Amino acid sequence: MIVEIFKKHQMPRLRFLNLDLCAKIIAGIMILVIWQIGVALFAANFVAKPLSIIGVFPDVITDEVFIEATAATLSAVIKGLFIALIAGTIVGVAMGRVKFFDRLLNLYINGFYTMPMVAALPLLTIWFGYESNARLATIVFAAFFSIAMSARDGARAVPPEYLEVCSAYRAKPYHIWFDITVFSSLPYLIAGFRLAAGRALVGAVIAEFFISLDGLGMYILSHTRSFQHNEAVVGVLMLIAFGLTFESTMNWVMRRYFPWYRREGRGA
Repeated sequence: MIVEIFKKHQMPRLRFLNLDLCAKIIAGIMILVIWQIGVALFAANFVAKPLSIIGVFPDVITDEVFIEATAATLSAVIKGLFIALIAGTIVGVAMGRVKFFDRLLNLYINGFYTMPMVAALPLLTIWFGYESNARLATIVFAAFFSIAMSARDGARAVPPEYLEVCSAYRAKPYHIWFDITVFSSLPYLIAGFRLAAGRALVGAVIAEFFISLDGLGMYILSHTRSFQHNEAVVGVLMLIAFGLTFESTMNWVMRRYFPWYRREGRGA
């Protein structure tokens, strides 16, 4: 009886998931076919084509140069995101709960967030040199402000009754700031962190273009300039794979540790 009820409720969902997966596969195949035919008919021979990319894919992903470039870029992005997450959360929560910090920093946080990171790159290279430190600084610069703004909005949105209960029970400042404010701001922080991850990846690639650092950005640029477009596209696909992996990991963390976050999102 229980099995029949389970199947009754699960079958529509499974059927929907299968249809959704089929639609994505069909759309992907159509894009690849149009790409292949369009390039074959209207573009030069050196322009990347899906079949050519598939042909060079095994050689590229096993190439030591490509592996080192991928490791350099992704390790810098992960390190920069970690620094930006810690610093952005501290600054954002302080701005959200203390009016003095908000008045002091709000203008600059908003201003630097809207400024293109490319404009700051020449200054960062002067300060940090034409080396990996400049790339790390660019990643932190690209990610920090998204997290700080989200943490500020989340700290402002903490329900007043939570803080009133803390005051009634004479909670210590540590519990008010960390256990209440930070954890109540998690939906905002998660949204800001997701946005920051994309900006950090863009910042890393731009820095590698500008500084000529070893990484996926320079790998893509050098192969494009030498008309090896198929190899360059594999580098782009690796960046896409990193973004999709990050998003899938975040979704898994949400389902595993913050199930209430999804329920609130559907309710909204």
